[in-house]
Amino acid sequence: MSYGTQHADTGVPALETALRAGPFHVALRAAITARGLPLHRVQHHLTRHGVTVGVTSLSYWQQGARRPQRTESLRAVRALEEILDLPDESLIRLLAKDEEHAARRSPATRSYRSLVEASGVLEQFLADLGSTPDGGLHTVGHHERVRIGARRELLGLDSQHIVRAHQDGVDRFVAVHHGDPGCSTDHVSVRALENCRTGRVRRHRGTGVVVAELLFDARLRAGDTFLFRYGFEDGTAGPSSEYLRGFGFAGGQYALQVRFTEGVLPVRCHRFAQHSPAAPRGGRQDLPLSTGHRAVHVVEPQVRAGILGIGWDWEG
Repeated sequence: MSYGTQHADTGVPALETALRAGPFHVALRAAITARGLPLHRVQHHLTRHGVTVGVTSLSYWQQGARRPQRTESLRAVRALEEILDLPDESLIRLLAKDEEHAARRSPATRSYRSLVEASGVLEQFLADLGSTPDGGLHTVGHHERVRIGARRELLGLDSQHIVRAHQDGVDRFVAVHHGDPGCSTDHVSVRALENCRTGRVRRHRGTGVVVAELLFDARLRAGDTFLFRYGFEDGTAGPSSEYLRGFGFAGGQYALQVRFTEGVLPVRCHRFAQHSPAAPRGGRQDLPLSTGHRAVHVVEPQVRAGILGIGWDWEG
């Protein structure tokens, strides 16, 4: 069904060009213009399709300030193809094409697509392990130490968690490791270091995701706090240039430290943050590298839902 108006033929040549060449946001803007629909009408039609998207989000999408990322947003893109009388998969194809171009321009960083795919794999693993997204636990504190090796690779990491149960009977935590592109998940090992032991482990080769169940020695009651420590040993991928951590919920303090092997130091380091994988990176701030300790760190007193990380540049 077409939702065009009496102005539907306006800008058709520009629309055809945009659908062929992209990028996504240009094609979306051209389609909305060609159909003569104000954004609030587009939102109304999306609602009739059972999809909820704000006018602000639609505006960001057509400006290129943000890209559709979540499952609901991708449903909205498919609905937009019908609402705007576009060929099937035309906008979805451009969205995927944009991500491929972004990945080629910045091969050292994780692409939007890889983060979305990893998120889908994680949801499947959590369901398989019978775990809820927060596992019945609130994070009071999380200190993560990342080690970079002589080949500039992600050697591994150690994590110390302090958690508080918000329901009775919690006796485990699901830890997640997302290796760098090229990671061999079959060779990533899990270490239960303090106050826990390793349970079931799930691995996904395509995304580099490893999920490990860490079992506590006792069942926590609501309000109980618990400290435990674990790690992942990797070293299977190529040179690394960033480490990021995603947070599905707001929490307590998070500290991230990246330590480099002696004689293999980056030329500069910075912190960054994102509201979601599709959002532009913000909060960039240069970080001083302690050459004596060969380390750099960030500390967030209260983390928000989203992504926080440290990136670094190698010489040459």
